[in-house]
Amino acid sequence: MIPEIDAIALRAELDGATPPRLLDVREDDELAISRLPDILHIPLQNLPSRMKELDREADWVVICRGGTRSAHAVAFLIAQGFGSVRNLVGGMNSYAQKVDRTLPVY
Repeated sequence: MIPEIDAIALRAELDGATPPRLLDVREDDELAISRLPDILHIPLQNLPSRMKELDREADWVVICRGGTRSAHAVAFLIAQGFGSVRNLVGGMNSYAQKVDRTLPVY
């Protein structure tokens, strides 16, 4: 079972006192279409070689376009011993549809 968070709950947490860290595993061209502020961008294929850039103690939410790649990243990070990692259900497209309609859906 992959830990998840929906777009509305993520927005509330981002506005809270202790917001989660955001890891975006999309490709560069996707990031150019839409992005959230203060993300760490590591494309999914590069995650194994770059996971040392991640704080294992932080609370992470992983983002992709629709939630599939980020779910794979969450499973990988949990297997590597990360304690607090969640998948954004529906990805950036869900966030754009439910929270910030200024962001494009693609």
